[in-house]
Amino acid sequence: MSLVMHVDTAAWRSHQDAVLAGDRLTVPVIKGNGYGFGLERLAGEAARLTADVVAVGTAGEVAAVRAGGFTGDVVVLTPWRPGDPIVEQMLDEAAQSGSGVIMTVSRVADAQALAESRPGLRVILEVLTSMLRFGLAPQEFRHAVTACQDRLEIVGWTIHLPMTGEHLQEATDLATSAVAACRAPLWVSHLDDDELDVLRHRMPVTVRRRVGTHLWLGGTDAYRYTSSVTDVHQVSRGERVGYWQRAVPDPRGGQVVVVDGGTSHGVAMSAPTPGASVRQQLTAAAGGLLNASRLALSPFSVGGRKRFFVEPPHMQASLVWVPGGVSVAVGDEIDVTMRATTATPDAIVLE
Repeated sequence: MSLVMHVDTAAWRSHQDAVLAGDRLTVPVIKGNGYGFGLERLAGEAARLTADVVAVGTAGEVAAVRAGGFTGDVVVLTPWRPGDPIVEQMLDEAAQSGSGVIMTVSRVADAQALAESRPGLRVILEVLTSMLRFGLAPQEFRHAVTACQDRLEIVGWTIHLPMTGEHLQEATDLATSAVAACRAPLWVSHLDDDELDVLRHRMPVTVRRRVGTHLWLGGTDAYRYTSSVTDVHQVSRGERVGYWQRAVPDPRGGQVVVVDGGTSHGVAMSAPTPGASVRQQLTAAAGGLLNASRLALSPFSVGGRKRFFVEPPHMQASLVWVPGGVSVAVGDEIDVTMRATTATPDAIVLE
């Protein structure tokens, strides 16, 4: 009895094949929890897709990608900073094994330091976009290139754009300045197909795109999550339940249903809403009102409907409230709505 991710393997792989068949310059992104599938599994899929390079989020993820069977180049997206022991150990191991690792550089000072400490290392220079996370401003491009010259191999420029809004012109302007400073390939994120085609037509160098969510999670019908019912307790109004001993509010009583899945699995974890639309704002407000009244809708569906938590989820199990008269029994398999990028299922079943 566990929280399980079920994957329709044929449908999942068909979607991947379609994404890469349309653009062999696509760079698969493998990071975090492996988009719910696990880093090693996605590394194996990247090898199946014959990708020549993948991108990971941090240096600590390189080992898992290698363990999954991917032997091509690995780009570390988090920019290099001096004094990080995990990064240095990874680079030492990569140098000893001869495996291909490409580090991201986002500051002139870091390019200078890497040129001194790791001559010969391949790097990709990150451009500062309107997202304002990491990157070099246009006036720093030539200084960064000079710092790398003859000691670090520049394999490209990376442009990580915001997810919303029109950013083709921003990408074009930044790419033009970058290529003028060093004629190297461009690696971009968050341009749609049409925008990517336009940028490729405008640029005199190869333009590659990085894709994570769309590649691994775009085929939404290819995977689902289920949980098992591990216990059912009939309760009466006023009876106290759970860690926090809350009283049963329903005068008719009902059922406290114990299900597999808690915080360690990523149950009920979600990113803060950006509030970018009226709908998102209303949803957040409604959720706040429910939480204030000690009612929180769970991701667990029993009897065809999502049910309320009795209290916040425990580490490996959750208590949900099910009205009397709804049929539920120990051993029942129920559907769970999970956010894949925070999900850690007990098992992944390839069907």
